[in-house]
Amino acid sequence: MKKFELQATAKTPFVSLNGQTGEMIIRGRSIPDNAEEYWQPILQWFYAYSTEPQETTSFIFDMEYFNISSSKPILFLLHKMNDLLEEGYQVDIEWRYPKGDKEMLETGNDYSCMVKIPFKFNESENDFELAV
Repeated sequence: MKKFELQATAKTPFVSLNGQTGEMIIRGRSIPDNAEEYWQPILQWFYAYSTEPQETTSFIFDMEYFNISSSKPILFLLHKMNDLLEEGYQVDIEWRYPKGDKEMLETGNDYSCMVKIPFKFNESENDFELAV
């Protein structure tokens, strides 16, 4: 499966989904004008990947901020990863949050309660300065 990649903008995160290695990352902020339109190709790619996944899928969420309209697609991704786990695949999730950002840490904790996948939580040193 081909690699899926989107470059970061001031309103959207960097996305790298590698179907050959099972290594995935979403980094930055997600405040797109139309979240459904932005996230649709990401979800479609991941749903296709889940039909023939690697034995281990490692996903890093390294988010500075995301709005409520982006929270639903993120949850859809987590549920699809949970399906992989239930099918016997290994799924690793690392939830990175900006240093000292208790709200983003709490958001990750909330998500971790919605799926059976154990989350690893780490403070991020990223400054998230993006080119506009």
